[in-house]
Amino acid sequence: MTGAFLRIPSAIAVLEPPVSPDRNEARRWAEEELSKPKYPDAQPSWLEQVWQDFLDWLASLGSDSGSPGNGIAVPVIIALAIALIVVAVIVVRPRLNARRRKPVPDVFGDEPVVDAAVYRQRAAAAADDGDWRAAVVEQFRAVVRSSEERDIIEARPGRTADEAAAQLGGVFPIARLRLTDAARSFDAVLYGGMPAHRADFEAVCAVDSELLGMAPEFGAPAATGFAVPR
Repeated sequence: MTGAFLRIPSAIAVLEPPVSPDRNEARRWAEEELSKPKYPDAQPSWLEQVWQDFLDWLASLGSDSGSPGNGIAVPVIIALAIALIVVAVIVVRPRLNARRRKPVPDVFGDEPVVDAAVYRQRAAAAADDGDWRAAVVEQFRAVVRSSEERDIIEARPGRTADEAAAQLGGVFPIARLRLTDAARSFDAVLYGGMPAHRADFEAVCAVDSELLGMAPEFGAPAATGFAVPR
């Protein structure tokens, strides 16, 4: 009976007949349910308090089965139960969504403009020290900055590694997959805390050298972020 009482939405779905316990029985059910191990010893939340008040009110309705308002008690109970569920969804879901949304910074971070040569020097120095994570990050930034300096893509704040790889892949279709892999390595080590290895750094270096020796194939409109020469 506890499950049928506390899970009112399930009772609605299967059209079970309403239960009208007396005050003492309703309170006993609530105490038994709240005493289960899944309820820690802590101050009740506002939603739990509202639910407890609702249980008390429900028990008061069942204390007088012959009252004139007993016929409308069930629709009112159903409406209040649905309202409680809606309020819980409205309050809890935005908080969960806010936790899930994590802003992805610009590929260059908050650093002032640095040219591609500086990024390559940093990458080489990190590689000499065996810091492959920093080497991958700086080398990928060199790829993006170099493309901006060559007017292959427009310099635009807020561009992510994935966006840069997609835009460059549009004008360097032969290197599209390698650009995508390089962007994933960049995100994995910088934002995901994943380790990097010499092979990861060398792969990004290879993409950088490959693009420097290739002529871009401009075919996408400028609105997509490509700098189309006049």
